[in-house]
Amino acid sequence: MSMIDPPWTTLVGVDDLAAALGGATRVMDARAVASTLRVIDARASLADPASAAQAYATGHIPGAVRADLDRDLSDHARQGLGRHPLPREGDFTRRLGEWGIGPQTQVVVYDAGDGAMAAARLWWMLRLLGHQAVAVLDGGLAAWQAAGLPLATGVVAPQALPPYPGRFDEGRIVSADEVLQRLSQAPGWLIDARAGERFRGEVEPLDPVAGHVPGAVNRPFALNVREGRLRPADELRAELAPLLGEHGPSDVVLMCGSGVTACHLLLAMEVAGLQGPRVFAGSWSGWLADSSRPVATG
Repeated sequence: MSMIDPPWTTLVGVDDLAAALGGATRVMDARAVASTLRVIDARASLADPASAAQAYATGHIPGAVRADLDRDLSDHARQGLGRHPLPREGDFTRRLGEWGIGPQTQVVVYDAGDGAMAAARLWWMLRLLGHQAVAVLDGGLAAWQAAGLPLATGVVAPQALPPYPGRFDEGRIVSADEVLQRLSQAPGWLIDARAGERFRGEVEPLDPVAGHVPGAVNRPFALNVREGRLRPADELRAELAPLLGEHGPSDVVLMCGSGVTACHLLLAMEVAGLQGPRVFAGSWSGWLADSSRPVATG
């Protein structure tokens, strides 16, 4: 069992994390509890990927190790799977061991703010391995600092463990082929978390073609957030549930540009009590890997 009982499985507030880290004012206390509580800094920037490493070096939550979106949470050698292809299972489980994460570890992941870049991505990847004791820090580093809590500098070197003893649940990872086969279904089964102007095809700053998968419904992930924190569960459910149409949550597939912010929408749906959606890992950028796949705009 993790040190947190019951374990944190979706969101955790800064006050609860600070208390678990031993008062949050003593850096050594934070390191002392790291064998049962591991904090991970997953800050990422699509516009400036190198900036995340500098941000971590400048200041991070005491005891936190750093996860790099491109190096640790993606494998760019895998072609045709989008801008952020999932890493191979063995590479990821080895990395978890290097971070000192085992089956009994309570993991808390944070990024700069709302969790979309890329805390929720790591949350989802741990869930794929069956790890339930993982939560996103609500409000991220911004909320931590707003509470007047301290930062640490320097690189944290945790005591390594063997590779995490888990396997990806491949059934939770949706492929482009499955999406293609479902295009004739009634709307609500495919929800795209990108901003509205990208979904409609008005602008496309990252991918070679603008637009969306035909039949997809748009729900920008930013609508799930207020002042950097996830909105209350009842508000989220009232807005998200109608998007599903005739489909149950377990029939729903979530996507975005490259499989990162879709995980934030998944987190919001779980908080809202709509458990069971799966993620199209390649998302829009993976869809575009085959030019014969249809594109819609508007």
